[in-house]
Amino acid sequence: MSKSWKIHRRTVLKGLGASLALPCLNAMGDDELQKQQNIKRACFTYFGNGVSLPPKKNDAHKEWHWFPHETGKNYTLTQPLMPFKDLRDKISVVGGLHHPNAAKADVHVCSDLWMTGAMLGGAIYANTVSPDQLIAAKYRSETRSPFMAVSCDGGVGFKSRIGTISFNRNGRPVPTESDPRRIFDRMFKTGTGSKASQRKELNYQAKVVDMVLENAKSLNKKLGKNDQEKMDQYLTSVNDIEESINRNSKWLDTPIKDVETGHLKLDTDKAINPDEYIDTLYNRIALAFEADLTRTATFMMTREDGMGIADTFSTIKFGFGGHHSLSHGGSHKGGYLKWAQYDQFLNQRHANFLSRLNNISEGNGSMLDNTVSLYGSGCSSTHNFKNLPLILSGGKNMGLKHGSHINYGEKLPMNNMHYSILKATGVNRKSFGDSTGVLKEIFS
Repeated sequence: MSKSWKIHRRTVLKGLGASLALPCLNAMGDDELQKQQNIKRACFTYFGNGVSLPPKKNDAHKEWHWFPHETGKNYTLTQPLMPFKDLRDKISVVGGLHHPNAAKADVHVCSDLWMTGAMLGGAIYANTVSPDQLIAAKYRSETRSPFMAVSCDGGVGFKSRIGTISFNRNGRPVPTESDPRRIFDRMFKTGTGSKASQRKELNYQAKVVDMVLENAKSLNKKLGKNDQEKMDQYLTSVNDIEESINRNSKWLDTPIKDVETGHLKLDTDKAINPDEYIDTLYNRIALAFEADLTRTATFMMTREDGMGIADTFSTIKFGFGGHHSLSHGGSHKGGYLKWAQYDQFLNQRHANFLSRLNNISEGNGSMLDNTVSLYGSGCSSTHNFKNLPLILSGGKNMGLKHGSHINYGEKLPMNNMHYSILKATGVNRKSFGDSTGVLKEIFS
């Protein structure tokens, strides 16, 4: 018997002043299920200071080395990677990639160029666009928020001690948010007042922006070259505001999908419970994905060189020195082991996130199957720009193949990874930065 009607996936049941979004039902029809099956997302997570790589002469080498000692599918998980044991067929442990331009810059800019591979060795800070922003541009008309950028510190930091891994099309750092409640409100709270009053306010804002753009463009013709460059940056910001107004107007009549929020800890204190805090930020990302509010997110988990509150998490949790101090204390007695134990702590946070995505049904699979996640650092061990430690996960429905430890032997640029992710998420480009091709061992 053929279906004679279909339910849209954003349908809500209303009654007694409340509304509840329907789960994914067969009655939604093949078209709606196919839409969920074809969703493509990306998430990028960064941690600073590299990882513990004890040398062979150290007692911690065999069990606590971050990288497995074997490549291929039959590798043995070392202790830092044990949090991923139940996700083994969903992840790839990747080593041997690097950014060639990193060697030409200050040792601390590894976080600045992790997502771009840009040449940052000059006196003028001139970064390039990061892949998350290209993905955001691809899907900005399909979601309420083009992207989500979070960190443990908020803001952007400064060169070589950057507080974000996201950079806009002009190469300027994208500010991050660190407060769980503000992140939730920005993503899930709609405007106050009636829809009519909200629309009136949006129309007024649109007129103001139109006037500003008209006057600015007229003025721009009379300016010199240097002032025109500054004005171009200003116009880009105004255009972003205009786009945000238009997007808010478009989504004004569309209800946000209801999702379970009882597990959220909006007021968790990172100075007391850093594990709970990091998990909470990860849960915000998962929730935004589940409600299809955005298709790309970045998370700056820890910064470089002892900057920010996240450097204290190893002290709060284990009584060790700061994270940056751990990365320089490998030669001290037990230093590599303490560092590796903290690596395991951070890996557990990411594994919890992946498990959550894997347990959410979407289309004919899980949310993780529709999401490619990259997790890693901009140096391997104490300012070493080569052999970057990476965990690539998810994306089964985007053609990714997992289950192996792959080491590229420091022969390929890190931007091959970003280029591969861009292609998997549907962003068509001939290259990305200094990329030379797709990582065919993982991406089909």
